[in-house]
Amino acid sequence: MKSDIEIAQEATLKPIGEIAGTLGIPDDDIEYYGKYKCKLSEEYLKSLKDKPDGKLILVTAINPTPAGEGKTTTTVGLGQAFKKIGKNAIIALREPSLGPCFGIKGGAAGGGMAQVVPMEDLNLHFTGDFHAITSANNLLAAIIDNHIHQGNELNIDTRQIIWKRCLDMNDRALRNVVVGLGNKTDGFVREDHFVITVASEIMAILCLATDMDDLKKRLARIIVAYDMSGKPVTAKDLNAVGSMAALLKDAIKPNLIQTLEHTPAIVHGGPFANIAHGCNSVIATKAALKMADYCITEAGFGADLGAEKFLDIKCRVAGICPDAIVLVATIRALKYNGGIPKDELSKPDLDALKRGIVNLERHIDNLQSYKVPVVVTLNAFVTDSEEETEYVRSFCEEKGASFALSKVWEFGGDGGKELAQTIVDTIEQKNSDFTPVYELDLPIEDKIEAVAKKIYGADGVDYDSKALKSLDQLKKLGFNDLPVCMAKTQYSLSDDPSLLGRPSGFKIKVRDMYISAGAGFIVVLTGDIMTMPGLPKKPAAYSIDVDDNGRITGLF
Repeated sequence: MKSDIEIAQEATLKPIGEIAGTLGIPDDDIEYYGKYKCKLSEEYLKSLKDKPDGKLILVTAINPTPAGEGKTTTTVGLGQAFKKIGKNAIIALREPSLGPCFGIKGGAAGGGMAQVVPMEDLNLHFTGDFHAITSANNLLAAIIDNHIHQGNELNIDTRQIIWKRCLDMNDRALRNVVVGLGNKTDGFVREDHFVITVASEIMAILCLATDMDDLKKRLARIIVAYDMSGKPVTAKDLNAVGSMAALLKDAIKPNLIQTLEHTPAIVHGGPFANIAHGCNSVIATKAALKMADYCITEAGFGADLGAEKFLDIKCRVAGICPDAIVLVATIRALKYNGGIPKDELSKPDLDALKRGIVNLERHIDNLQSYKVPVVVTLNAFVTDSEEETEYVRSFCEEKGASFALSKVWEFGGDGGKELAQTIVDTIEQKNSDFTPVYELDLPIEDKIEAVAKKIYGADGVDYDSKALKSLDQLKKLGFNDLPVCMAKTQYSLSDDPSLLGRPSGFKIKVRDMYISAGAGFIVVLTGDIMTMPGLPKKPAAYSIDVDDNGRITGLF
């Protein structure tokens, strides 16, 4: 069987200008990055303003397991399947981070016969957006340290610099560092930290901004430190906004590529859903809604993370709401939640499936609480038994969710026609009455508790002393009306990655929280979650290579 990269490399791609043409985009409004990828001009995006919105479909999943769920594969395959059933659809995805590509998870182009291409470009440097975000982030860090070195006119308390440098790579050695060592001319010695680029506030700002003017306003609001009196110091105070925006002037423009079956795909922005808000850019999603009758987008990791943040953060900012939510699961992953080890998941085991399906049940309950129609799909494997499949189908239908099998990995768009038609029928038959899980005017701790209890199934929340101190400070600074962005393990509904299925009798442990004033939310750190991942014992980087002809191997 061919690997994903082999399938992608053997595909016949259409010139990106031809793909843009199918959407009615004039050639003057696309900015080419080679033959098969381009950016959309600001002028074109403005021209979409008065066009009606299509239907918005959000794709999410159960908690990820080593068995795999195939959320991106399903999203891409759906875009292809809608075309097969005669519907005009476009896909809106996030850009992959280099961290997972060289770490353990791999890229984010989909898989099998449901991929966006060029796969190698997308999974590596693509159009340079992440490098621009990294540069803008680290320019601000450099300006902070230079300001202190040059006399510290703003009286910044060097013990309360909260702005972190970033790098789009898993590098645990950079989590906690000391900068300024050496001579006096080398800067002021202080402790510093790195986050992975996808967790940086600049990434969140780019993904939540509506245009360049909004981007600059958000950059200006970034709190980088506190002065000796406890007053916030912002990027605007440091005169850093213009230069940061200049670095982001191209990165803010959405990227257009295609699927293996030439369905248009807008790929833009890439925050992680476990440590950030996990959705592609507002600009890309809103443009996609104007460009087709159906926009299919996804949110990262499980529905307790990406979907919750899509619904409680992104939808508020963008003024959008989904017409349907697709919840992806696999029988293998459900049996893993039922306690079966990874190497035994191919064996039929209805009892394990019944034990593990409680994870799916919780996610169905959660999504239905937002009053949006839910469609459950099984990403099918050849090892799935008919009895197991029918059990899941009956379970979902009894829960009031629509159900359809997906075979897009094997058959591309043809393998997703049943799912695509089920989604269309669901949207036509059921209304979306979207309601967030909490109101913004609630106290910060009430919003955290709402997510912990209503989405995770926790009994409550425990706060470390550091978290309580930060909570008090955020309230005094007037940030009570912002949404919360929960940073939590993706592997469990709880903050303990070992608790599979549908855990109960636990409390969410909040160890700290901080403001992302430019992004417009409060980040809440739970459990042992890290904002700078580390590489595994045998990282994927060991298997990646390039031959004399420039052909890349080992990406997945």
